[in-house]
Amino acid sequence: MRLLLACAMLLGAARAQQPQNPSPMVEHTRAHPRLKEETPAGRREKLDLGTLFFPAHSHSRAILFFFHGGTWLPEVAASRNKVAVVSVQAGEGSAIYAHLFDDPRRFLRLLAEAETKAGVKFDRVMLGGWSAGCGAVRQILKTPESYASVDRALLIDGMHTDYVDGKPGPLESEIDPGNLAIWLQLARDAIAGRKRMLATHSEIFPGTYASTTETADYLVAQLGLRRRAVLKWGPMGLQQLSQARAGKFLLLGYAGNSAPDHVDQLHALPVLLKWLR
Repeated sequence: MRLLLACAMLLGAARAQQPQNPSPMVEHTRAHPRLKEETPAGRREKLDLGTLFFPAHSHSRAILFFFHGGTWLPEVAASRNKVAVVSVQAGEGSAIYAHLFDDPRRFLRLLAEAETKAGVKFDRVMLGGWSAGCGAVRQILKTPESYASVDRALLIDGMHTDYVDGKPGPLESEIDPGNLAIWLQLARDAIAGRKRMLATHSEIFPGTYASTTETADYLVAQLGLRRRAVLKWGPMGLQQLSQARAGKFLLLGYAGNSAPDHVDQLHALPVLLKWLR
């Protein structure tokens, strides 16, 4: 009996020491449709950071600043929703996007430059990011003046933070709430009707930092909300699994733990932007 117990303990230790297996990079359960690349009609202006696109025949006074989605895809989303957009592509990793706004006044200068180039005083300012791009949104909102100027935010599968001890689990992981504080503030303002917030997450488990599922669970718990199980199709073939809604706050959980599932959510931008508006 002792020998069996010792063997079981050794086997458990060996398993615990195995490196985290990454999420599969491909899967074949369902189709992953993609938007066709196109160049919508409109005016484009280079800014200090990113490119401003003002759709043809649009008289909207709304503008979206979108991070980490390339250029053409945010422009397609803006054209379909008849809003202006500033697209910013800076590289990989949320830290790169956060560092863009180390200067707390940079976003307000960027907004002023966009208004000058567009010849419009925007009365609805929206922030959006996919994946690492949410790092820029987080950094911008940390500045009170910038926070006050933003009406709504779209966070696509990009709310991440660190683990307190640098690793997950073994059961409920302890995550660092520092990077989530601004999302809590925004969510509370959205619930109260002062802002609007739409956030999505997948089932991807990075392993070295907290997943968007874990951060979504944290938000829901802190807000005192209840997440409702859902099973229905979403945009671009996404499969919705859960939802939490209160006031002008909406959190959507989607299936999938592979790279294509992550990209699906970016290609759903035109629809998600419509829901945000």
